[in-house]
Amino acid sequence: MAMRFRGLELGLLVLATLVFSTILISLELSQGNTLGTDILFLIGGFIGIFAIAHVALSILAPYADQIMLPVAAVLNGTGLIMLARLDLASGLSLANRQIMWTVISVVIFIVVLAVLQDHKRLTRYSYILGAAGLVLLALPLVWPQPTEADARIWLKLGPFSIQPGEFSKIMLILFFAMLLTQKRSLFTVAGYRFLGISLPRLRDLAPILVVWAIAIVIMGVSNDFGPALLLFTTVLGMLYVATGRTSWLLIGVLLVSVGAVGVYQVSGKIQQRVEDFLNPLDNYYTTGLQLSQSLFGLSTGGITGSGLGQGYPNLIPVAHSDFILAAIGEELGLIGLSAVLILFAMLVSRGFNTALRTRDTYGKLVAAGLSLTLIIQVFVVAGGISKLLPLTGLTTPFMSAGGSSLMANYILLAILLRISHAARRPVVDSATPAVSDTTLFPAIQGRLKS
Repeated sequence: MAMRFRGLELGLLVLATLVFSTILISLELSQGNTLGTDILFLIGGFIGIFAIAHVALSILAPYADQIMLPVAAVLNGTGLIMLARLDLASGLSLANRQIMWTVISVVIFIVVLAVLQDHKRLTRYSYILGAAGLVLLALPLVWPQPTEADARIWLKLGPFSIQPGEFSKIMLILFFAMLLTQKRSLFTVAGYRFLGISLPRLRDLAPILVVWAIAIVIMGVSNDFGPALLLFTTVLGMLYVATGRTSWLLIGVLLVSVGAVGVYQVSGKIQQRVEDFLNPLDNYYTTGLQLSQSLFGLSTGGITGSGLGQGYPNLIPVAHSDFILAAIGEELGLIGLSAVLILFAMLVSRGFNTALRTRDTYGKLVAAGLSLTLIIQVFVVAGGISKLLPLTGLTTPFMSAGGSSLMANYILLAILLRISHAARRPVVDSATPAVSDTTLFPAIQGRLKS
């Protein structure tokens, strides 16, 4: 495959590098420290990682979207800056570890691009991917867990711990995209009408009922409802994208409500999280401390923030993981937090743009599903730190410390860019142009102009 110059992407990556380096150096100098090897290691690693990723894209997917990688780089860099800030307060080396995980993640990103020459090849392995996804999701239930873990979501392999649920999420989305592609006509068949709403036939409800049942079982047994909620809402969104039928959304909301009430009755952890959500200050010295400190930090930050390096984000328990958005909100304020959310919105919008451009049904559903899972996860995390929603334990994509989430999100990005390359690549034979399946998005009016 011939290399193609991607000027817009290169320019944005250079700009991202300049901003990242300037902020990181300013942070270090503002604390009265000299520039040491750690800072040079972070800056050099950032430059090298995304330079290699840019070259790889120019060779392996030259027609892919030129906005996605720079946006991911900015999000990744913002996370590194906040981790470096937390390191200054705690004396840990979270940023150095995260840059190493970024190297590994980008290597996996390049491998996925190199191996996956055509996203449609994934259809051959959809059932294997679905089965593997379920196995990975269930594996922690029978695996010895760390003593401090309050949910069965870990696989400990020697000195390393991973969350297989991060990878199973992508596998299951690929499986459901294939299922919806094959059975889409069945999901659009009306069964009967109730209060003016066309409801699907009962036998066509089987896939969504199966997902609902799996989600409930996982929530109850693993004592962790965040990933199950994320998977269920993503598949529900994919169903709506594929059919445009409001009845699927109503059925999904009903199932989520019934499942949530049922799990609440049997899970003490979820009962406690709901209590902390309603009255965090009542349990300030115990389970409500994390949310309380998050709210204090966001309140202190206000509109413009206390200033990078001038706040106390280290007072928030696990600020480097679940609550990194709260740390950003305290020191960069509503303006900085809004900028981060806008970056996520840009990334997701480019994903949906890819879905609209893609010529095949499977690619459309995969791109839409991967974009949906990103925006749902960000919404749930942002809602959790601001007391809009109960806490779920989900991490912020590309930003939170940890290897599992970072690797999974770069795999997700690689698949999106592979689909984008196929969608934007010029059709070689103009006499037989590819036909786009414009009926896949019946809820979206109009057609995207190239």
